[in-house]
This record gives sequence, structure tokens and C-alpha cells, in this order.
Amino acid sequence: MSTPATTLEHPFHLAFPVTSLEQARLFYGKLLGCPEGRSSEDWIDFDFYGHQIVAHLAPDEAGHKNTSAVDGQNVPVRHFGVVLSMAEWEQMAAKLKAAGTKFVIEPYVRFKGEVGEQATMFFHDPCGNAIEFKAFKDRRMLFAK
Repeated sequence: MSTPATTLEHPFHLAFPVTSLEQARLFYGKLLGCPEGRSSEDWIDFDFYGHQIVAHLAPDEAGHKNTSAVDGQNVPVRHFGVVLSMAEWEQMAAKLKAAGTKFVIEPYVRFKGEVGEQATMFFHDPCGNAIEFKAFKDRRMLFAK
């Protein structure tokens, strides 16, 4: 599964710490399918669904530290991710399971039958950074109250 080509008017930029550029390259590039952009001995750019994420070698800063209770789950406070289509989310969940990914929160559907119904899953990259992939039954509900 490759990252879909996306045209975004205002793509975000996120820089985050990693303990190993090689592990980041394998995880984000190979497993998640994010094309690699520029790089140096200290950082790597990735195309994360049309957004620029940059893995910076900073071993002392990498990793998950705190959680917050959300719907009875311990959600990593510091995390990032992407909202996929439901079909893409299901494909990614299957791909991650097949790769033996240990989930922080197993793939499941929240708010089933309610406004904002969404599929979500949380996992860590090899450097301990938390990632959430989600999908909405109806994308128009992304910011619904």
C-alpha cells in the first residue's frame, strides 16, 4: 500500500525525535509506505499523506511519556497521525497486524451509530513515538460535536 498522492493547499510540517534514522526509514518508508524526501546524517523528510514529517535523530527526546483517559482507553498524550478513508484504514490495520505491530489501542470503532462514528488504532514506531490512524464513517463528521 503506497501513500496516495494528495494535493493539499496547506500541508502541515511536523518534526519529531527518533532514536535511529535507519529504524525510522524502515518503519515510515517501508511499512507505512511514506516516500522519502531529503535527508542528512541527522534527519529524514517523509511524505506522510501529502504532509511533511521530519524524523530528527534525538535519542534522548524520543518516546512516549504520558497517557490520558479517553473512553476507557489510555491514549498517548503526544501522538500524531492521519485520517484515512475507511477502506484505507482497514487495509492499514490488516497490514500492521500482518507485520506483527503491537498496538497501544487495537483497531476498533468508536461512537458506533452516533455522530462522529470513527475507526481508530494507536501504535508506536520503533523509536517509541505514538501514532494514531483513524477513519470516519462519514468524513463530514470530522469536527462534529
